[in-house]
Amino acid sequence: FFFLMIRRPPRSTQSRSSAASDVYKRQVHGDSQICQMEKADILTKETLYERRKFLEDLLKRRFFYAPSFQIYGGVAGLYDYGPQGCAIKTNIEQYWREHFILEEDMLEISATNLTPENVLKTSGHVEKFADKMVLDTVTGVGYRADKLIEEFIEKLIEKGNLDAARKTELEIIKNKADTYSKEEVDNLIRDLGIKSETGNLLSEAKDFNLMFPTVIGPSGNLKGYLRPETAQGIFVNFRKLLEQNGGRMPFAGAQLGLGFRNEIAPRSGLLRVREFQMAEIEHFCDPLDKSHPKFSQYADMKIPLYDQNAQTENKAPLTNITVGEAVKNGIIANETLAYFIVRTYLFLKQIGINEEGIRFRQHLKDEMAHYAQDCWDAEILTSYGWVECAGHADRACYDLDRHSKETKTELVAARKFSHAKKVNVIEVFPDKQKLGKAFKAEHKILLEYLEELSTQGKKDMSKTLEAEGKVTVTHRDKTFEVTPDLVKFQEKEINVMEEKYTPSVIEPSFGIGRIVYATFEHCFKMRDEKRTYLAFPPKIAPIKCSILPVISNDQFLKYVEIIRNKLKRAGISCKVDDSGQSIGRRYARTDEIGIPFGITVDGDTINDQTVTLREITTMKQVRISIDEVVQVLRDITDNFLTWNEVLQKYPIFESKSEE
Repeated sequence: FFFLMIRRPPRSTQSRSSAASDVYKRQVHGDSQICQMEKADILTKETLYERRKFLEDLLKRRFFYAPSFQIYGGVAGLYDYGPQGCAIKTNIEQYWREHFILEEDMLEISATNLTPENVLKTSGHVEKFADKMVLDTVTGVGYRADKLIEEFIEKLIEKGNLDAARKTELEIIKNKADTYSKEEVDNLIRDLGIKSETGNLLSEAKDFNLMFPTVIGPSGNLKGYLRPETAQGIFVNFRKLLEQNGGRMPFAGAQLGLGFRNEIAPRSGLLRVREFQMAEIEHFCDPLDKSHPKFSQYADMKIPLYDQNAQTENKAPLTNITVGEAVKNGIIANETLAYFIVRTYLFLKQIGINEEGIRFRQHLKDEMAHYAQDCWDAEILTSYGWVECAGHADRACYDLDRHSKETKTELVAARKFSHAKKVNVIEVFPDKQKLGKAFKAEHKILLEYLEELSTQGKKDMSKTLEAEGKVTVTHRDKTFEVTPDLVKFQEKEINVMEEKYTPSVIEPSFGIGRIVYATFEHCFKMRDEKRTYLAFPPKIAPIKCSILPVISNDQFLKYVEIIRNKLKRAGISCKVDDSGQSIGRRYARTDEIGIPFGITVDGDTINDQTVTLREITTMKQVRISIDEVVQVLRDITDNFLTWNEVLQKYPIFESKSEE
C-alpha cells in the first residue's frame, strides 16, 4: 500500500511537529482524558466482565461486527465487520502504519495469501504448526487442550476454597499450559478430573495442524495452504527489499494482511477466529549488533514486564525497572527488541487501551522455539482475562538460513570495511568423476552437503581426513564414507573489503482483530445502564463528528450542508442527524457509535455563523465559528490539540440538560 502524507502550513510560529510532540507527550504520560476508565473504577477482569453484556448489546445493535453468513446459521470463528467496526479497524491499521512504518522508514509489501507447500515445509509450519487437541469420547467434539486446562483452573480458583499453596501450584500450571507435552497434558486432564462440556471423558491429546490446505491449479499436483502468517512473504523477498534499501542495514519490512488458522474451538468473539487481519514487522539487523539508534529516547520508561521468574514463582510483573535496566540486566535480550516493546506500549495507549491493562509477558524457556533468543507478548486485560495481542520475538537467523539452504539462494547482507582485511578461507575441491563412480546418482547429495559446509565445518572435515584417512558424512538420510582421494581442501589468505552474514530478525507481530476488540472493551463507558457509549480517541473513531440542526428546516439545513462540505473537503468524516427527535436523543445515538464530537447548528448560527462543538466524554460544549471548527477538529484528530486546550481557548456554551 502506498499513501501520501500532506502537511498543512503552521498557524503559528511554533512548528506543527513540535506542537504534535507536546500533545503526544502529554497523552503518553496520562494527561489525556479520553478512553480512561472512570476514576471511581478499578480496571479488573471482573469490572470488564460486568459491563460485557451491555457492550455486546451495543456492538450487536449497531452492527460493529456480526457472525458471517448469519442467515445460514453462521460459521464458528468467522466474522464480518459492519460500517462502524470496519472504520475503526481501518483507522487502527492506518495509525499502525503511521506509528511504525512511517516513523521507522519501513518498506511495506503486500504478498499473496496462497503459499506453496514447499515454502511452509521449509519454515517448519507443515511439521510443527499445531495445537494439542482432545476429543469428547462420546460426541467427538474437539477442544484445544491448553485452553481447556486454563479455563478449568480459572474456575477452580474462582470458587475460592483452595489453600494458598494449592492456588499457587494451579496458577503455575495455568501459566505453563501451552508448554506441556501430549503425555503431560493427558496426565493433567486425568489428575484434575477435567471432562468435556457435556461431562464426558476426553481422549488422549494429539497434534492438530492449524493450516488450511488447498491445491493450486487444475492439475491438483501443487499443494498449498492459506498462509498462517504474513512473515514468510517478507522473508522470501529479503534480497529485493535489501536492494530497495540500497544495501543498507539494518532495515525493516512490514506487511498488513489476512492470516488463516483452523482453530480447534473458536470462541470469545474476535479473540479466537479462523480468519484474521495481521500486521507484522521483520526488522533485519546484524547478529553482532542489536543496538537501536532511538532506544535512548525510551530507555528511562517503565512498563509492566512479566518475566520468566515472575511467572514460574507466581509473582506480580516488574513495574519498578526501566527498559534500559531490563536490557542491561539481561531481562530483555537486546535494545532493538526492547525498543519495539516500548513502541508497542505507546501504540496501544494511543488507540485507547488503558495502561493499567497492558503488560508484556516473556515466553518461558520451554515455550520458545529452539532458535528464538527471546520472546515477549503484549497482553491486554479483557473480560476474558489477559489476552495476547502482539508478539515480539528475536528469531535470530533461523528464517533466512532455512530459505537460503532450501533454495540455494544467498539471503545475506554485508559488513563493509574501510580498509582491506585479510581473512583465511578454505576451498573445497571435490573430484566429481570419482564421486560419481563411488556413489552413483546419490553423489549429488554429498556435493550439496559440501557446498553448505561452514568454514568451521570445512576445517573439521579436513583435519579428520588428514588424521584418520576417512570421514563419515550423513545428509538427507544418506551416509557416505569420504576418503582423501575424493575431496581435497585448500586453505589460503585473501584480502576482502566486506564480510557477508545472515541477518538476525526481530519480529513484532500484531493481531488486529484482538486489538480492535480490546479497544471496544477499554473505550466502553456507561452513564447509566440505558446510556452507554464508546469514547474512542478521535484518531481511530469511526466517524469524527456529527452535525445536528436543532430544527430541521431549510434555514438550518443550509448551514448543515455548508459545514458538511467543509468537513468532507478537509478529509474529516461526519454524519448528519436531522431527524425530528430531541437533541439529547440524537447525541445519545451518535455517542453509542463512538462519534467523539458533535456540531450543533442553532439560531445563533444564522446570526453570526457560529456553532457549538460538544465532546463525548465531558459533554461540555464551546461556541466556535464555522470557519474555525474544521481546523480545530483536524488538529484534535491529528493529535496537535487536546480538548482541554479547546476548553481554555473558546467560550463555554451552557446548554440545557441532554435528558
